[in-house]
Amino acid sequence: MQLDARLRAIANFVPRGSRVADVGTDHGHLALTLVQEGTADFVIASDKNEGPLAAASHAVQSAGLAEQIALRQSNGLIRIAPMEVDTVCLAGMGGALMIEILSAAPATVKRLSTLVLQPQGAAMELRWWLYQNDWYIADEALVEADGRMYEIMQAKRGKKPTPNRILLEIGPMLWKKKPPLLRRHIEVLLLGKQRALAGMQKSETAQKSRKYAETKAYIEKLEAYRAW
Repeated sequence: MQLDARLRAIANFVPRGSRVADVGTDHGHLALTLVQEGTADFVIASDKNEGPLAAASHAVQSAGLAEQIALRQSNGLIRIAPMEVDTVCLAGMGGALMIEILSAAPATVKRLSTLVLQPQGAAMELRWWLYQNDWYIADEALVEADGRMYEIMQAKRGKKPTPNRILLEIGPMLWKKKPPLLRRHIEVLLLGKQRALAGMQKSETAQKSRKYAETKAYIEKLEAYRAW
């Protein structure tokens, strides 16, 4: 099955020989590819909605992979038992929702070795949560698909020092690897901060606030990273 650049990057971060939970599987494209390419030995493809799960079920049956791909209607990881899988993929949802899903199933998450995450927003908060909960960012990628840029993270179980706030926002491994899209990624982050600063500049009270000074200083730091 041909995956777009986003799903391909996610698939590339799944360790070979994994037992995977593809949460929010949609039509099951990722689950099918992981098994067909021999990356995963077994996949639980879950979704909270009946429609996508029915489409995934049809695709799995058509591919003759019902023994290797189990389909479950589930909200997050609630219906996945501890040690049933060792890798979880979460993609196409907000970082805050990912934190909520992972926090709601501590017994299952504790037994995982790898997380593959593609947050739609709140990436900094997600990275911070990972480091506070005995995970660290092992690898990251930036990809472009359908005119949008996506951040993909591979997190591994283990305790490492938490990166500074700027690196949590940029992505510590993105900064280390410096992929071609990195400068554009930093420019997008800068634009958001600059818009926030412009909004505060409309008020004299806001301009005297601590938040204004912090935002201005943060922009200067981001600009320094952009100019590497």
